[in-house]
Amino acid sequence: MEVHFKPEVQAKLEQMARESGRPSDELVEDAVTGYFDELAHAREMLDRRFDDLESGRLRPIDGAEAYRRLMEKTEAQRRRHGPA
Repeated sequence: MEVHFKPEVQAKLEQMARESGRPSDELVEDAVTGYFDELAHAREMLDRRFDDLESGRLRPIDGAEAYRRLMEKTEAQRRRHGPA
């Protein structure tokens, strides 16, 4: 298989290969493998969540409620850590 990158991506790959002392094809293979592993993990998590919703083990909340909860957590963190 042959892969073509935009010049700026190719330059980053070549720089990383020089800095790490590893061949660029190994770096690309590691990156692709990691991507697919993460994708499989995300799919498994989403499948479990869907199963939990479908079985009733998990109760859905609407978007407004999710946003309200997120804002409450954000505000609580700000109060704990003070101004940035």
